[in-house]
Amino acid sequence: MAVALAAAVLSGCAGTGSADPAPGADAPPAPASASASAPRPSPLPAGTGTPPGTLLVADFGADTVTFVDPARGPLGSVPVGTAPYGLAVGADGRAWVATAEGVAIVDTRTRKSLGRIPYRTATGPVTGGEYRGGGMGIALAPDGKRLYVGVNVPDGPGTLEVIDTASRRTVAAVPVGRRPFDVDVARDGSAVYATNHDSFDVTAVDTRTLAPRRFEVAPYGTEGGLGSWLKPHYAVVREDGRLLLPFEGERLAVLDPRTGRVTVERMTANTHQHGAALTPDGTLLAVGTGPIGSSDEEASLTIRTADGRERIVPLDGPHEDVAVARDGRTAYVTGGFTRDGYWNGITVVDLTTAATRRLPGGERPLGIAVL
Repeated sequence: MAVALAAAVLSGCAGTGSADPAPGADAPPAPASASASAPRPSPLPAGTGTPPGTLLVADFGADTVTFVDPARGPLGSVPVGTAPYGLAVGADGRAWVATAEGVAIVDTRTRKSLGRIPYRTATGPVTGGEYRGGGMGIALAPDGKRLYVGVNVPDGPGTLEVIDTASRRTVAAVPVGRRPFDVDVARDGSAVYATNHDSFDVTAVDTRTLAPRRFEVAPYGTEGGLGSWLKPHYAVVREDGRLLLPFEGERLAVLDPRTGRVTVERMTANTHQHGAALTPDGTLLAVGTGPIGSSDEEASLTIRTADGRERIVPLDGPHEDVAVARDGRTAYVTGGFTRDGYWNGITVVDLTTAATRRLPGGERPLGIAVL
């Protein structure tokens, strides 16, 4: 199963903000390279489907997901709904996309929309932008029978909605923290974890009882409150069941959900960090977005082995989330960051040589999966 979890944006790391800034106020203009629209889908030849290894990205700057050939660029796009953030792809080829309007379903093999599931949670008017209500982090259960989506409620606590993938119905809504950037599932499927940006915590939900538990994850403290930059964004679940949450390229918070204990390890990139992923051998990849808050260095990708050794790969301009090729040799880092500009593409990183190349793809691509 190829899964890409939780894609969301940093803009708003420093506050809650119930609306986006007016044009020309605080939001910088998009670079010239970001002006092209994602292509609409073209008919697939008879007897063919989307090739394995194709990338799928959520176009936060549009209402689409875009299929991207990792060598040549965009193949076509499918409409899904306003401002898609995260996406998850199951073994059956269905992609589930968290948008402002509901969870969209796409058949990735035929590149066709299969409809959209509305949220049970009231999220206010459908809008775009960094603080918009609706789905953010999203993840599938290991057996594919349940889908979990973190739903942002502007100016209030969010919910974790549970969807039965066979009936395509929402079967439960569990209260979590504020702005659930990321959602991850325990490897045995026994728990779901919502990483809640604006409340400095992770909510662990037992998938059998749906009972939530809150764990504060704040290695810098919570003194800045909603105005702090030093909040959790994305997590990964290690093989031993612990969650890894990178902060500022300086600290790696390691949460043990069995005890609630958080330990902190040193990191070295010194850049504000967002997206995270694990390679098959347990190497942590952490996306650095640039010098924000306490961090000083430019954007980068941290490659951190299981024993704590790090390599820092410089990236050109803002980035958001990351996915890994099935063989673990290549990382794909999306360029759809929205605070200080963005670009419509993906940086491809060779994890052995650290060589990089840029690939066009999507409109402000955030969430990403390898099909």
